[in-house]
Amino acid sequence: MEHLAEAARIRRGVMRLNRRLRQERGDGSLSANQLLVLGHLHRHGSATPGEVAAAERQRPQSLTRVFAELETEALIVREPDTVDRRQSVLSLTEAGRRALERDMAERDAWLSRALASLSPTERGLLELAGALMEQLADAEV
Repeated sequence: MEHLAEAARIRRGVMRLNRRLRQERGDGSLSANQLLVLGHLHRHGSATPGEVAAAERQRPQSLTRVFAELETEALIVREPDTVDRRQSVLSLTEAGRRALERDMAERDAWLSRALASLSPTERGLLELAGALMEQLADAEV
């Protein structure tokens, strides 16, 4: 427990920044779980619903409605797996990619303006911290 104070400070900073980034999203934006699914498919390519859920540390049942919503909105397509016909494979559509990019652009624009108030050294530290947070998110401890 030697890093408890550091962990608490990092958690507070991440939570506050996350809350602010959510506030910077426009009306009619994608839900958090929709972003989770679209982002996963964008980063990793086509996957089964179970693979998406496992990779994002969700229960497949909790994403069933999200998959259906995204499919209804033509942001993803569901096709039978060519190897195991009992499985389906989810793929990002062009419309899904554009929706994801629009959503990210709104938040990235705000963050870019906010970063302008920092020194080059501070911006560099935050860029490094972003990479380290991704590494921590994937940690199996």
